[in-house]
Amino acid sequence: MRTAAFKSYENGYYNFWFENGEELAFEDVHPRVLKQFDLKNDKTLIDRDFKITFVEDEVDDEMYYRVESLKPL
Repeated sequence: MRTAAFKSYENGYYNFWFENGEELAFEDVHPRVLKQFDLKNDKTLIDRDFKITFVEDEVDDEMYYRVESLKPL
């Protein structure tokens, strides 16, 4: 689990900034997470810090990232 701030949902990507300054765009978010947090529409979540768990996979030679869990700080 790492700490990251939710920054935006743009062009189908969920953008998070991590504590080390790294920015990562996620193509997918587990439906359980989206049930809990409306990342697409709830503007109060922008700049909110979370503990985030995600998976990294390779599909057709491209990296694919999916948020598995979010816990607000």
